[in-house]
Amino acid sequence: MPGAVLLLAASPVGKGRLVDAASVLPVLAAVPPGVLAGTDTANVVELADPLEPQAVLTRLRAAATAPGPLTLFVTGQLQLDRRAHQPHLALARTTPASVRYTALPWQWLREELRLRAPGTTAVVVDLHADPESWAWLRGHTLDCGHHIALYGRIAPPPGRRAVAAPTYMRTVATILRSGVRPPLDQLHQLALSRIAGEGEVGDLVLTAGGAGGMPGAGPSGGVPVVPSGGVPAGHALGHPVRRTVVPPAAAATAPAHPHGQAVARPAGVAAAGEPGPEAEAGCPDPHAAIAAAVQAGRHTEADALAARREQAALTAGGPGSDEALHWMEVRADLAMFAGDAERSCRTWLAVADARLTAGQPADAPPVEAAVDRAHHQWGRIPDPARARALGPALADLRGRVPGRRQGALDHVRRQLRQLQTQA
Repeated sequence: MPGAVLLLAASPVGKGRLVDAASVLPVLAAVPPGVLAGTDTANVVELADPLEPQAVLTRLRAAATAPGPLTLFVTGQLQLDRRAHQPHLALARTTPASVRYTALPWQWLREELRLRAPGTTAVVVDLHADPESWAWLRGHTLDCGHHIALYGRIAPPPGRRAVAAPTYMRTVATILRSGVRPPLDQLHQLALSRIAGEGEVGDLVLTAGGAGGMPGAGPSGGVPVVPSGGVPAGHALGHPVRRTVVPPAAAATAPAHPHGQAVARPAGVAAAGEPGPEAEAGCPDPHAAIAAAVQAGRHTEADALAARREQAALTAGGPGSDEALHWMEVRADLAMFAGDAERSCRTWLAVADARLTAGQPADAPPVEAAVDRAHHQWGRIPDPARARALGPALADLRGRVPGRRQGALDHVRRQLRQLQTQA
């Protein structure tokens, strides 16, 4: 049965913006639709910084009536209606004084999903709260209904005049770009461990398996809290399909906006990151073949497929090209899925080095992320001798790319000294 995916990224335009929500959509859009939906066929709708809550409601209602599995990826900021004290998802025109009229009430989302069949719906969120919402969350729970699988995080307000990045959702999208969709609880845990390794702490972690009961929200502290089950039916490793992106039905009556109400694309036209007409002519999307190999436990085959793509990208564009770097990152994730932390660490180190060699600054998020992930995988290498051999390279790179996690270089040095005493 076809699946449905709604990608919703919303935040106010202007000084009220807490997070650059729409920046994650290109990364999500590069994920094969089948991986996003966990089904063989899928319809994907993208909403970038929408203006009107009624327009969002129209698309949400259409998605909620889809008979197959439904996955919502929601990125944005929570704001509290100061009169009714209810949380809302801020939209492009939302200000603290106009939340009641210009933002999407969270209750609307709950109501539209209320009649969904149990086990068919999942919501993945990356939200930043304004001060009032953050205070509200101390005594309340944000949920999507007792039978809806909910995963994600809510971050506290960023510093004054700062605009945060949707790092949790971007990490989720990056993992999915490998073509592999682990069960959502595993995907959630992996994303949380990565952003915790990159220095993001103090968030609320949302987890609900969808089998009953209200989702919990508690301090992450870098430790993922994962439900015991409740992954929606059909949300297994998916296959790539054609992406059909349609605008909201109410968009025609809404004023124009520079970011657009939704991204519209005629049926049959491929989007970035999905197979084009050549795929139907016998050149299958490589992510599908890689995903199938991983699902079957053929990790060597999956890596070989990605390695061929990496070599082709290196020949075509050089080691600093986006395509070559993408396939290096895919291979790093494939090594992790295969349980080979050493190879994953080596590959992430190579990714970071390639980005630096290509002229990317040491504080660029992709460079920091590569080093942070190498650091994380290094700590998972079971053989002390092998970990000891990689330690100097990681320490050298940490000296050049300290990242946002305070004391990361000191941690590497301490661990390396401890490993050396075991020699």
